[in-house]
Amino acid sequence: MKELSPLSTGAIAKAGSNRRSFLKRGMAAGALSVGAGLLSSGSRVFADSDGDQDRNGRLHRGDAAILRFLAAAEILETDLWLQYQELAGTQDDEVAAEAAAQIPNYPATSTGGNTLYTNAVKQLDGDMDQYIHDNTDDELTHETFINAYLASKGASTVNLDEFRTLPSSQATGANKGVGRLTNLMQLTIDTSWWTRYRSDSQNPDFGDTFAQVIPTLAVGEHTAIPRKDADTSDSKFLQAIANTAGFHFATIEQGGSSLYPSLAQRVTSAEVLRIVLSIGGTEIMHFQTWQDKAGNCPDTIGAFDPVNNSTVTFDIMTAARFKTEAFQSNLIMPEPTEFLQAGFPRVSIIRPTETKNAAMGAVKFLMAENLFLGQSANFFSMIQDLASDADAARREG
Repeated sequence: MKELSPLSTGAIAKAGSNRRSFLKRGMAAGALSVGAGLLSSGSRVFADSDGDQDRNGRLHRGDAAILRFLAAAEILETDLWLQYQELAGTQDDEVAAEAAAQIPNYPATSTGGNTLYTNAVKQLDGDMDQYIHDNTDDELTHETFINAYLASKGASTVNLDEFRTLPSSQATGANKGVGRLTNLMQLTIDTSWWTRYRSDSQNPDFGDTFAQVIPTLAVGEHTAIPRKDADTSDSKFLQAIANTAGFHFATIEQGGSSLYPSLAQRVTSAEVLRIVLSIGGTEIMHFQTWQDKAGNCPDTIGAFDPVNNSTVTFDIMTAARFKTEAFQSNLIMPEPTEFLQAGFPRVSIIRPTETKNAAMGAVKFLMAENLFLGQSANFFSMIQDLASDADAARREG
């Protein structure tokens, strides 16, 4: 497999010095053609320097920035979910055809999947292939809708196609020649969301930290998909890959569960708020589904990855810590906890929802798990600029 090396902090900082000019060029080139169809024939569109005003009235600069960041986040989610879909999702042509309409050179027909990997993933639930398919379909519709809405308002949209440079899996079932935005083969996964949602007295909005449910996933690098067919030849290692995917599904979707309500607090337009809350609700549904399935992963002790030189252990069925409420596997609804300020009654909530630096926090979280390992300095500059703009948004009026 092609070696991917992390980008240095210095390289990110250097590239960031010219982020604004890069973004302006990238946005101008990235407008979705679908957006043009939403403007009636002969309509006159008035746009300020950032393209934030249309014939129907102003799309607030902050609202546009929030929607652009969410569009980018959904494009990135779609990219990683497509990799899972190709290998372990239901193999009809629906998702492939939708993806082909958005991604240059993406095949419009299903790959046929990877039977061995699919069967390993289905150890977590017999319907995993359908859930993967539907989650991928959801993310595709989210990115398409948000960009189309921005375009309908005469605002700049988001296109990340130039960054589809990371290598694909070469295992059976993968679209091997498709360039990727995300790297699923060297992940370091934060699984503290598990204990965060089971705590009845702590909230990350107050600065509280939480224990990892799978400590070995939080160190070293782990693949969540088979990189080559050789990765499917050892049943124990293959199950560890599938279990890693199961936890990664929930890790990604819990981020969306928090991101949407956090940014909704900065939205001005009632219509944009409706969009953010409506899409955010589906992210919460995704998280609860995947959290439930992660708790079903079969014990796989000491599985060694010779490529990443890492070892992972899943011991949900046997470890003593899972007999306590903080780790209990069938608690999939948020336990009530403190909210807003000490002294208020406990309440069951999504957490965190603190809005300060919410977008940049999401980017840093994804960077820390190596999801973008191997990406260019320009990519990091672009995504950080979008996050900075979203975090700078303020509710007006």
